[in-house]
Amino acid sequence: MDIFNSLLHGFGTALSLANLMWAFIGCVLGTAVGVLPGIGPAVAVAMLLPITAKVDVTASMIFFAGIYYGAMYGGSTTSILLNTPGETASMVTAMEGNKMAKNGRAGAALATAAIGSFVAGTIATIIVTLFAPTVADFAVKLGPPEYFLLMVLAFTTVSAVLGQSTLRGMTSLLLGLALGLIGLDQISGQARYTGGIPELLDGIEIVLVAVGLFAVAEVLYYAMYEGREVETRNPMSKVYMTAQEWKRSIPAWLRATAIGAPFGCIPAGGTEIPTFLSYAVEKKLAKGENKGEFGTVGAIEGVAGPEAANNATVTTALIPLLTLGIPISNTTAILLGAFQNYGIQPGPQLFTTSAELVWALIASLYIGNVMLLILNLPMVSIWVKLLKIPKPQLYAGILIFATVGAYGMRQSAFDLVLLWGIGLAGVLMRRFDFPTAPVVVGMILGPLAEAQMRNALSIGEGSWTVFVERPMSIGLIVVILAVVLVPRLLKRLGSKVPHPEGVEA
Repeated sequence: MDIFNSLLHGFGTALSLANLMWAFIGCVLGTAVGVLPGIGPAVAVAMLLPITAKVDVTASMIFFAGIYYGAMYGGSTTSILLNTPGETASMVTAMEGNKMAKNGRAGAALATAAIGSFVAGTIATIIVTLFAPTVADFAVKLGPPEYFLLMVLAFTTVSAVLGQSTLRGMTSLLLGLALGLIGLDQISGQARYTGGIPELLDGIEIVLVAVGLFAVAEVLYYAMYEGREVETRNPMSKVYMTAQEWKRSIPAWLRATAIGAPFGCIPAGGTEIPTFLSYAVEKKLAKGENKGEFGTVGAIEGVAGPEAANNATVTTALIPLLTLGIPISNTTAILLGAFQNYGIQPGPQLFTTSAELVWALIASLYIGNVMLLILNLPMVSIWVKLLKIPKPQLYAGILIFATVGAYGMRQSAFDLVLLWGIGLAGVLMRRFDFPTAPVVVGMILGPLAEAQMRNALSIGEGSWTVFVERPMSIGLIVVILAVVLVPRLLKRLGSKVPHPEGVEA
């Protein structure tokens, strides 16, 4: 009953005219970001982070959430019509969706993607509503040793999951931790690693790092390495599904939601695994003519399943973000920065200290799903026209907006130099496959982890055994070791399995 009453209060806040407007603008921008190839939600949220200096915290987070899940809806349009996934989550959708488009069934593919996203997003939002407060109630009982180990878990999972190489992920994390140390020491008040530059005494603004690594680096990388690409677009058809296509899509949506939701709840995954897993399940379960459509003319289950799994994962990813402060993707890492920009730290205390904000945000997920269904079904032909915008002009606009927004925070020329320096570093990181999200996570959680470690050692009177004296902290150490070691053990065991050889008769 408490959850129901809290959700009703959340709807009361989210349904105010101002918050509805911000939710709508976020959904529109998110859909546009998803449709435009090469621009992901992380870039959009990073570029718009400077608005947190002027906009109310609840409205701002509803706005960012609209961009976050709106981009997941819009991403299917690019994948289906252009065979150009804007995010890794849309790669599987492109496999069957583009084949459907080439065979004159683009409308059916877009319809099952939009409706599947709505179904999965709504079910996943119910899961967030029911289980996030329970997780928060449990986590609020933790002490400094457990908080520190939770942050170590966040470091480990983000570094190991995001990117192709764990070593590169750890290197990015260490860079973020180093940047987080710049400024005044929290206890002694001594300046650390400022190089005598007064502007660095307060530390480096997380907004500058996010905008530089995501927005500026994205534009510069495009200009340097991708500017010569030529895109071709498949023709649109009427957005509707036949009765047979509905019959094939509904079970795929439900199965995919069941697959995707758990991957979002655990702070050790992403959207790639559940979308590929959903595709494999649908292909395995298909029979007869339906099975023959996979990889040839395009099977509608191969679009319905991965899109639903994607949205279920993305929505339930808010559980570890809100209750533990652990992001599992680039975009949730930027959202963590947005919270911190308001002086709010997502974690176990969030449902107590900022209950109105949290429940308004959860309520906005229900509202946003309805808005996005309306925006993506009847108006899909309008979104397709965005694909006609020339990329050079589009990216130039992003660069100008990001630069003006960063300068507007403190009107500091030093901030601009820092922004562009970080942007160039982001280009190098992307060029050599170093993930950027661990840098942001390290910057945000590094100082907090340092404070919790000091508190834990104070409790243990300087002894490190304080981290192995409580059952919960031991459990977290086991989970951290599992995240680091299990994938390597499985990979090594897999490489040692002998291949069967033919037996002569």
